[in-house]
Amino acid sequence: MDRIARSYAYLLAGFPLGIAAFVVVVTGTAAGAGTLVVWVGLPVLVAVLAAARGFAAAERALVRAAGIALPAHHHREPRGRGIGRLWSRLADAQSWRDLLHAVVAFPLHVVTFSVALAWGVGAVGGVTSAAWLWSIPRDDGVSGLFGLVTGISSLAAEIASTTLAGVLLLVTLPLVLRVLVAAQAGLARALLTNEAVALRERAAALESSRRSAVQAEAQTLRRVERDLHDGPQQRLVRLTMDLEAVARRLDDDPERARPLVAGALVQSREALAELRALSRGIAPPILADRGLGPALAAAAARCPTPVVLDVDLPDGLRMPEAVESTAYFVVTEALTNVAKHAGASQCVVVVGVDGDRVLVQVRDDGRGGAHPGKGHGLAGLADRLAAVEGALDLVSPAGGPTVLTAEIPLVGVG
Repeated sequence: MDRIARSYAYLLAGFPLGIAAFVVVVTGTAAGAGTLVVWVGLPVLVAVLAAARGFAAAERALVRAAGIALPAHHHREPRGRGIGRLWSRLADAQSWRDLLHAVVAFPLHVVTFSVALAWGVGAVGGVTSAAWLWSIPRDDGVSGLFGLVTGISSLAAEIASTTLAGVLLLVTLPLVLRVLVAAQAGLARALLTNEAVALRERAAALESSRRSAVQAEAQTLRRVERDLHDGPQQRLVRLTMDLEAVARRLDDDPERARPLVAGALVQSREALAELRALSRGIAPPILADRGLGPALAAAAARCPTPVVLDVDLPDGLRMPEAVESTAYFVVTEALTNVAKHAGASQCVVVVGVDGDRVLVQVRDDGRGGAHPGKGHGLAGLADRLAAVEGALDLVSPAGGPTVLTAEIPLVGVG
């Protein structure tokens, strides 16, 4: 019964959708093609393709609601600006397939809607004929379908034959609905999906993510190497020299060795502090032990610029390690840039979950002018996010404020 209800919902709802799609697409395409010579038709055709894309999305939703799985589809992202961007939208093959579906599916929608409605009404009316057929006025002569076929005027025979026809229609209704749904969904599968192209684009995206991950890892290793060389390594060299001097003077002048021991202790403490700070920049223990919220609170407390932290994460729910690590890296790198370059008096960090993604936003009231181009520190953030198929958006006009927003998907990560 549930299958019949879903089939009827799909077939009946598809009819008005098919009418609207056919009218909009045919009218818009004719208007756009007719005025293309004066360039007015270009935005009209782009709008028609956008409408066809919306109708196609609605059709896919109806197919899935009917319990039928569809392969993937892919729309090309528009490129360029102005006229070039409009032409790139016209070059999207899947949008034209969506438009073709709106035209071709219209007569099919009419047929499936009519057959499904007539078959169902006939089945219900035939099965219940004993309850209403007697109330219809009858002539003295032959009347009714049974009478016209056999020449016999009999109300009982008319009710019996109509009931039998209704039972036959009712028994065959699931099969008929299955055929109608298969025909309509098959056309949607043929025109509204393109699994091969979608898989190629997905493979290209994964290859790009892999390259970004490798590049981000290489940048992290170079940064760690540079920080080790400039900080703890120099202090350890100084500590070694002080200890060698202490060893030489312990026998002949222990008192002169005492200041050297004190200096060696200072160097060891500072080297240890720098190593701890370096480890916090990679993956602090608090992140693994207590989660993203406490780790960000500790990072905000260490920032020399005052930070207002707003973390809204589900209580008691840990996200995948890659997500937490990436979000932590984004916030700490952004806070480092704010402290070094922004000249800000305050910074606001907002972290939350929106559906199937984590949103991280860092705002400061500094001088602005931040740039995510190659060679800048923010380029590493973009690579780090690309490694988990995330996205980085930066708005930083001259004079500020600077707003950095990162999106980290939860689906498929971890």
